[in-house]
Amino acid sequence: MKVSIGSKIVQGPWGGGNLFAINLSNYLLSQGHSVIYDLTDPDIDLILLTDPRSRGESSSTFNHIDIEQYRKYINPRVAVIQRINECDERKNTNNINSFYMNASNVADHVVFVSTWLRNIYLQLGMSPKKSSVILAGANSEVFNPTNAQTYTKDSKVKLVTHHWSSHSNKGFDIYKKIDDLLSNSEWSNKVEFTYIGNLPSNFNFKHTKVIEPLAGVDLANEIKKNHIYITASINEPSGNHHIEAAQCGLPILYKESGGIPEYCKNFGISFSDDFEIKLDEIIRNYNILKTKMPHYPFNSAKMCKEFLELFETELEKTKYLDDASPNSWFLKYLFIYKNKILKFLRRIFAFSIKNKLTTLARYILKK
Repeated sequence: MKVSIGSKIVQGPWGGGNLFAINLSNYLLSQGHSVIYDLTDPDIDLILLTDPRSRGESSSTFNHIDIEQYRKYINPRVAVIQRINECDERKNTNNINSFYMNASNVADHVVFVSTWLRNIYLQLGMSPKKSSVILAGANSEVFNPTNAQTYTKDSKVKLVTHHWSSHSNKGFDIYKKIDDLLSNSEWSNKVEFTYIGNLPSNFNFKHTKVIEPLAGVDLANEIKKNHIYITASINEPSGNHHIEAAQCGLPILYKESGGIPEYCKNFGISFSDDFEIKLDEIIRNYNILKTKMPHYPFNSAKMCKEFLELFETELEKTKYLDDASPNSWFLKYLFIYKNKILKFLRRIFAFSIKNKLTTLARYILKK
């Protein structure tokens, strides 16, 4: 099976969508399938639409319009699946839901990252039969409890969280609240707090350890130095941060919001307007929760297996479609070579920008 995933791969710290593309690519390759990230091949079996927004707004490499053209001019029997992990509720926007709904017209099936998110789109008219939920997961070869610390009564409780995005909905009101609590000896004598990632502009902690964004093994090792993970993210469809921490063996203190409770229920304690009470509760119940963490069920292998099963199901359906030929060989090759030229130009442009940034960095370092 040749699968085209509509996302560029970024090495190093980035968003959860990038990790999804990396994990799924590696899994498909390990199962003997081919993976590409554009529409330049005429023999693609299945297309995965990860983000219909433009390349300037996201890490997508093609959108729903490109897929429509591919079907029209190249392969009318190609299977198309859309994965949705975004909504207006997440960042207080007002155009995402309707735009994604419109883009879903090109898809044979739509996968959501949580039931909470799926329900938003079902209320907008998405067909239940056309959609399903596959919960996300992180790479267990990287995020696992090996060498993770365990809290003991004679030490401070180490809290940690991490975010790539610096959007206010990631929970900075609660993270600031923790920082303020640490100005009180009642809390500072028993709790430490570490924030890993990007911060909003003009946002400062006074009593919190801040670490630059990390990825992979470096991130996992830093998470494992702590005891309890906290996420105060609002209206998060799924998120990767709490999954990575849970796989590292940390009980989760999570805000009762969005799709996160679907990932954290039974593996931590939720809070709403009673944060201090729940913080104290998770500390008191740490040992009980810690024993549950080895049974945390969500990881990338499980997620990717479910995606592959869906791919095979949707691909089977294409056997019964009419084998209609594209309009003309001229339009077919025009579309293919247009995409190849654009791909080449993007590589040249990216290489040029990279060289300029490298030269600038060297110049600054010399100063």
